[in-house]
Amino acid sequence: MKIQSLLTIAATSALIVSASASITMDWVTVGNPGNAAQSASNRSHNFAAGDGYGAVGYSYQIGKYEVTNAQYAVFLNAKAKSDPYGLYNTEMANYGIVRNGSSGDFFYITGPGLGNRPVVFVSWFDAARMANWMVNGQGGGSTETGAYTMGEYHPIGDEGETSGNFQANAGAQVYIPTENEWYKAAYYNGNTLTYSLYPTGQNTISRIDANFFYDPASTTDVGSYVGNSSMYGTFDQGGNVWEWHAAEISGSSRGLRGGSWISLEDDLRSSSRIGGGGPSLENYDIGFRLASVPEPSSLVLSVLASGVVLLRRKR
Repeated sequence: MKIQSLLTIAATSALIVSASASITMDWVTVGNPGNAAQSASNRSHNFAAGDGYGAVGYSYQIGKYEVTNAQYAVFLNAKAKSDPYGLYNTEMANYGIVRNGSSGDFFYITGPGLGNRPVVFVSWFDAARMANWMVNGQGGGSTETGAYTMGEYHPIGDEGETSGNFQANAGAQVYIPTENEWYKAAYYNGNTLTYSLYPTGQNTISRIDANFFYDPASTTDVGSYVGNSSMYGTFDQGGNVWEWHAAEISGSSRGLRGGSWISLEDDLRSSSRIGGGGPSLENYDIGFRLASVPEPSSLVLSVLASGVVLLRRKR
């Protein structure tokens, strides 16, 4: 949905986000390390297309929600005063983030009532740079090193062909989830050791459970659909916006899962897997969520508190 009046009303009624602000992600823990991948023996549905995905040998965290306009605006205000890496797409103005000022002094505001919508028109590169920024402490932290060494990635032309390794660097604490991490968080039930067809723990889905097929004809606030929670507590892994993950689908094409507000019901299924085009692709129905492994000190505190040994993510 185009918000045509956004530019004119933003200055008086929008949320202005300070460059000195910081964001806090809501994480959920995905445990049950060493689970089996989906197969004919452990899926509660008849769709074999998802077989082979979902096995993860360690505990990790993933965003409870998709990254929002408000969160991304904080990132922009910290790192896109002149925006040399194209972190902002002017189409974002129609979906919740407006840029003001001139290069070197850009500042970003979220439109009224749109701060909690998922950010869209973000590329895989944008998501990787935000992960780097978070790893480096936010604020003035670098976008070019940390979880990913961005110098390895060289977009060429409109298709975004690249060279380099798209997997996160060893030891990264915040990163774009792998396909198996994303899949497990969405569809696996650690209590029954089975996979569901939809990221609600069910094999059917309705319009009251998720935002899909133009009902409504826009993105919605993250977490709006109380029936859209996975077993681990994530929301909107089905519908709202397609989400980037780290898998390489074909050539340089990066993977997307989950469907969006314009998708058919089939796109929300565990059996739906698409390549999102080159990692430079940006569109009105593409967003992302991040994953995390806590700092070693946090892991130690958790172990001391609970007596449970958490396995550090290995690459």
